[in-house]
Amino acid sequence: MNPLFVREHIRRFLEEDIGRGDVTTEALRPSGSVRALVVAKEEGILAGSPFAAEVFSLLGGVKVRTLKGEGERFQRGEALLELEGEAQSILTGERVALNLLQSLSGIATHTRKFVEALEGTGVRLLDTRKTTPGYRYFQKYAVRVGGGLNHRFALYDMVLIKDNHKRIMGGLREAVRAVKERVGPAYRIEVEVGNLEEVEEALEEGVDLIMLDNFSPEEVGSAVELIGGRAQVEVSGNITLENLRDYAVRGVDFVSSGSVIYRASWIDLSLRVL
Repeated sequence: MNPLFVREHIRRFLEEDIGRGDVTTEALRPSGSVRALVVAKEEGILAGSPFAAEVFSLLGGVKVRTLKGEGERFQRGEALLELEGEAQSILTGERVALNLLQSLSGIATHTRKFVEALEGTGVRLLDTRKTTPGYRYFQKYAVRVGGGLNHRFALYDMVLIKDNHKRIMGGLREAVRAVKERVGPAYRIEVEVGNLEEVEEALEEGVDLIMLDNFSPEEVGSAVELIGGRAQVEVSGNITLENLRDYAVRGVDFVSSGSVIYRASWIDLSLRVL
């Protein structure tokens, strides 16, 4: 993690919530040191504790002790973090810290279900760029905590030629050749394909990774046989926890699903002053 990046984002989260000031807490003027616990109200996988700690670091006067590790499973009723310090900082930072912990633990928990479903297949789980604007770094972090892998982080770190690129350029071959001419070997090239004819074209153009988009499990098997190890294989489109194993056929390297982020439910946690 880049600590400067994290701190700046969390500073903005606090500014959004506090605005001109925490009217309630400032009116009460609590003083002195208190202890508090973050407690689970349901089971899950913990993610986000370093970010919750950063919330209280920015507000000042609070020590945070983690009682569960990142990626560790917890049960209902278990304490996850212990806070000790200035009452005003704890009250003011409570909601931002809980929002981070609840949302990221939800993603990690949902991701872990996918990862566990793939155990023994050799296929690895990827996320996508279907993330909340401004929150991508944190959501993709939670996927990693849950055991998944990040696909490209943004538009700048690899080439991914999708259907609209192909349409604009007049076809798959034209798009791949244009990219190779302009970026050379500096970036890996992935191409989204919709049928076996495009698989063959992608192989002939020498791409690194072929994304089989919205293929049936049977079509995936045919495509993998055609590819024959000449490129890595990613399967994407309409992948659910229920059909995941059907797509994890021999020869597939990755299964990608944006749903590990956008279909994840928040984990219910609470902060209790003792």
